Amino acid sequence: MIRLYDYLPSGNGYKVRLLLTQLAIPFERIELNITKGETRTPEFLQRFPNGRIPAVELDDGKLLFESNAIILYFAEGTPFLPADRFQRTQVFQWLFFEQYSHEPYIASVRYLMMHPDVQDPRRAILETLMRPRGYDALGVMEGHLKSREWLVGEHYSVADVALYAYTHVADEGGFDLADYPAIRWWLGRVKSQARHIPITQS
Repeated sequence: MIRLYDYLPSGNGYKVRLLLTQLAIPFERIELNITKGETRTPEFLQRFPNGRIPAVELDDGKLLFESNAIILYFAEGTPFLPADRFQRTQVFQWLFFEQYSHEPYIASVRYLMMHPDVQDPRRAILETLMRPRGYDALGVMEGHLKSREWLVGEHYSVADVALYAYTHVADEGGFDLADYPAIRWWLGRVKSQARHIPITQS
C-alpha cells in the first residue's frame, strides 16, 4: 500500500491526502510532527533529502517528495489533469504560482500564527512583507476566478486542489476573505466535490 508521510495541519500534506481520497486510492498515513524535527532525522533524510512532508513511498518502493510533484503523479491519466497540452500547461502555471507566490506567504503566515512559540526570523517581516504578498496572491486568484468556476478550463483539477489547500484556511493566518467573493464561491465549489474531506481528517 502507498505510504503517505504527513503532518495533519499541513496544507501541503492535505493536498495529497485530499487527492488520494477523491481518486479512491487507498493509502497508509504516517504522522510526523514537523515542530519536533521528526522529518529531520538521518533515517528520514536518507530517503527524502528535502526533509519535509508530504513524502510518499509507492507500492514498488519508489519515493516521491514535494507536494505538487506528488499530486501531478497521481493525477496523471485522470480527469484531475487535462489531456489538452495548453490546459495542462495552465495547470502547471497555477502549481508554480502556488509554490512561489501563494504558499510562501499565506501558508507561512498561518504557520507562524499557529505556533507563536516557534522562533523564526520571518516574524520580523510578517506584517510588512509576508502578509501583503499573501493578499497580492489572493488578488491574482480573485481576478481570475471572477469570470470562471475553476482555475483551468471547465473542470475541477489539481490546480484547484493545490490552491484550495491553504486558501481555505487562510483565516487561520489572519487573512480576511470578506473582499474576495469569487474566491469564497470557488472554495464552496471545491468543498462540494465528491469524496471531499476536511484538512483535519486523517
